[in-house]
Amino acid sequence: MTSFPSPGAGALDGVRVLDLTSVVFGPYASQILADYGADVIKVEAPAGDSTRRTGPSQEPGLSAIFLGLNRNKRSIVLDLKQAQARQALLTMVDQADVLMHSMRPAKMAALGLDPATLCARNPRLVYAGLYGFGEGGAYDGRPAYDDIIQGLSGFADLVGRQTGAPRYLPTVAADKTCGLIAAHAILAALFQRSRTGTGQQLEVPMFESMASFALVEHYYGRHLADQPGDAGYPRVLTPWRRPCQTADGHVCLMPYTDAHWRDFFTAAGRPDLAQDPRFADISARTRNIETLYELQAGIVAAHDTAHWLALCERLEIPAAPVNRLQDLETDPHLQSVDFFVPLESASGSRYRFPRNPVRLAQSHVPPAMPPRLGEHTQDVLRQAGLAPADIAALLETGAARDASDLNPDNRKDPA
Repeated sequence: MTSFPSPGAGALDGVRVLDLTSVVFGPYASQILADYGADVIKVEAPAGDSTRRTGPSQEPGLSAIFLGLNRNKRSIVLDLKQAQARQALLTMVDQADVLMHSMRPAKMAALGLDPATLCARNPRLVYAGLYGFGEGGAYDGRPAYDDIIQGLSGFADLVGRQTGAPRYLPTVAADKTCGLIAAHAILAALFQRSRTGTGQQLEVPMFESMASFALVEHYYGRHLADQPGDAGYPRVLTPWRRPCQTADGHVCLMPYTDAHWRDFFTAAGRPDLAQDPRFADISARTRNIETLYELQAGIVAAHDTAHWLALCERLEIPAAPVNRLQDLETDPHLQSVDFFVPLESASGSRYRFPRNPVRLAQSHVPPAMPPRLGEHTQDVLRQAGLAPADIAALLETGAARDASDLNPDNRKDPA
């Protein structure tokens, strides 16, 4: 596949998603669905998603973090504390395929938006609860943010095993990973509905999701119930697993197979290590991984980065330079696949967005600007079948708001 098809119907064309989530976890999941062509309606409170004010901005309400999570969506503002707004949302539920939220179940029940009520009203509805912890568990209802989940699920400990002190990964790993899981869970429920005709309730708990993610390789010896060993996969935990320092910088160098290591040591002038039984096969290398990576680091330090990249290309050993974040925009591969897309807002401000990394041969949904707060309130309510007088009443009471009377400021979150 060398190019995109022309923009047209997306893979999820016709699927309507009511997204009541905020911050990162839920909006990342719904952005994935929007990138596949779903009509994602972002339901916001009058204050808007807090990420509208997180980071630098060129226009009020369109701050950096919000831009990264909300492309290809529409925004409607409803004050769900008001009965009129809740009734408007219920009317929208009648036509929705998915409702996703990240509120505590008790709060949704108090609003009359619990899964039993909504799924009885619309039996085809996929009702997705995105929580910190699974319902009915010991931590049910506790607040959960990325840092909390990274600590609970073992990720801070993993970094500590390498560095000597527990630390968080320098990315919102829990929110984004769980967003991916939520997106594929919703897609699975929609696929099942296509066969049964019936929707269902599902939950995506962050703690359980991230514990599962960490334990793919790190449950390790604990899998062996008859002969239990230690948790933690040694190859990725050794402090020597890091980009190798060269004479003029750093390089990512990854011999993996038996032949890779033999060729690497031979070409580096260490035929003794090529024949060393400690490194003869993957089982032996795993047992001696710290020694192996320390030896590799010493060898690589003797030559510059260009030397190792050329050598590894000749030997067909995986290797790459270390990109800084600011290098990604000029990376030759990302440029050649048109990864970064320029966009212009209605006011003429210019932006850049990374596109959906997935390419489908029969579906292409190009990135569109994230919505202004309340930008589509009246359109969405009209499409839901509300009469003009009812829409006017909602706007008059403040149960609904639109962009014309909302002017988000540019203040930053305290964090």
